[in-house]
This record gives sequence, C-alpha cells and structure tokens, in this order.
Amino acid sequence: MASGKEIRSKIKSVQNTRKITRAMEMVAASKMRKAQERMRAARPYGEKIRNVSAHLAQALQDYVHPFLVKRPQIKRVGVVVVTTDKGLCGGMNTNVLRTTVSQMKAWQQAGIGVDVCAIGNKGFGFMQRSGGSVLSHVIQLGDTPHLDRLIGPVKVMLDAYIAGQIDELHIVYTRFINTMRQEPVMEQLLPVPPDRMKPVSTHAFEYIYEPSAQAVIDDLLIRYIEALVYQGVSENIASEQSARMVAMKAASDNAGTVIDDLKLVYNKTRQAAITKELSEIVAGAAAV
Repeated sequence: MASGKEIRSKIKSVQNTRKITRAMEMVAASKMRKAQERMRAARPYGEKIRNVSAHLAQALQDYVHPFLVKRPQIKRVGVVVVTTDKGLCGGMNTNVLRTTVSQMKAWQQAGIGVDVCAIGNKGFGFMQRSGGSVLSHVIQLGDTPHLDRLIGPVKVMLDAYIAGQIDELHIVYTRFINTMRQEPVMEQLLPVPPDRMKPVSTHAFEYIYEPSAQAVIDDLLIRYIEALVYQGVSENIASEQSARMVAMKAASDNAGTVIDDLKLVYNKTRQAAITKELSEIVAGAAAV
C-alpha cells in the first residue's frame, strides 16, 4: 500500500488538474455562446445567396454553369475535411475522421481517387500520417473564422473541379444540433444538387446583368460554395466549444470522484498506521 505522503501528493495533483478542467469548462461555455451566435448569423446569408443563385440559374436558360452539370463518370472526388486545431473536445474529431475514412475506403474500392482539402490542424495531421492526397490546407483559424483565410484552400478545389481533375466535391464537418449533441455529416458541394437549386418562388424574374449574365452567375456560384464552406466551419467551431465544455465538465466530475476515493484510501492508510503504532506501544508496555 502507498504511503500517506504519496497519497497526499496524488490528491494534490488531481486537485490541480480539476482546477484546470473547471477553468477550461467555463472558457468553453463563454466561447460557445459567441460561436452559436456567429453560426446562426451566417445561416441567412447562405440561404439568401442560394435563392438568388437558383433564380438566376432558372432565368438564364442559354448558359449552364459547370457547377450545375453532373459528370457522366466519376473518376476522382475531392473532400473538404473540417476539424479543430486543438484537442480536448471528446470524440468530435474522431467521429469526423472516421466518417471521412469510411467513405474514402468505399470510393477507393470502387476505383475512385480522393483528394483532400484539410481545414484544421487535427485533420491535416491525420491526413499526412495516413498518406492522403492533400491538395490544400489551412490551420490555426482561431475561435473566429475569417472567410479570407478559407477562400484560398477552397479555390484550389474549385479550380481542380473546373479543370476536370476531380468530378465531385464533398464537405465533412460536425453539425451543431444542441449543446449536448453534435453529429458528423458529409454533404455534396459540387455538382450542386438539383434540390438546392430549386427557387422558392416559381415567378419568372427578368434581370439586368452587369457586366454579363455569365459573369454574374459564375461569381455568384463561387460565393455560394464559399458560403457553404464557411457555414460548415462555423458549425464545427460551435460544436467544438460545446463538446469541449461537456468533456471538461465530465473530467472535473471524474476528478472529484478520484479525489474522494484517494481520500478514503488515505484515511484507511492513516488509521492503519495509527493502529500499528498503538499495537507496538501496548506490546512494548506488556513486555516491560
């Protein structure tokens, strides 16, 4: 059995760990509210730009953008993998990467190649270790994602799609459901699914284009894909803070349980030492 000094040292160590996890829990709770507000604020923009794109695509019958055309044969696909830069957020990154790897294996078994755009340090490191084909990446986005840092890596994938190097583009991220629940999802970005390009209104609109209809729809669809990626990153950050808060609360509760158990062991050890000393004193007195 460990000595009383060793047990006291363990208790002190666990208490210090609990202080850290409690502090991280409170910080995550504070950041979570801001992340949720940012995520909800980004949703109307993505929905509005989708509606405008759908109306323009319907009005412009003589030009079909490559983002709207399904390729006859899928030889290679691209995947935008959104993970966190930091750990200590439960199994969130593990679930996203498991979903990604499972789908990549299915594609590879069908003879389809896969290229990856990694957003987040955890996903980038995993793809490097596993030997994945990483075309672009961005890390250290911080708690507030900025679109200008996402445009570059996303443009690499869009250019690859336009050039015919990839035939489909997907995004994998963690969707925020509520504080206690987040789930990994994979969505197709390109070609844009037909159900997403259905206009809200069936009324025919007449537009005045400047400089041209083709230039407007080209830029608008690129902005739409960038908005979807930004929305996925915002959802992922909100999920990260929620998962970290829950994980740190569980760690704090477990630390409290460990401390109680160690205190019980310490009291038993101390009582056994006192009993032993009393027995030795009584035995010495009896011998005299």
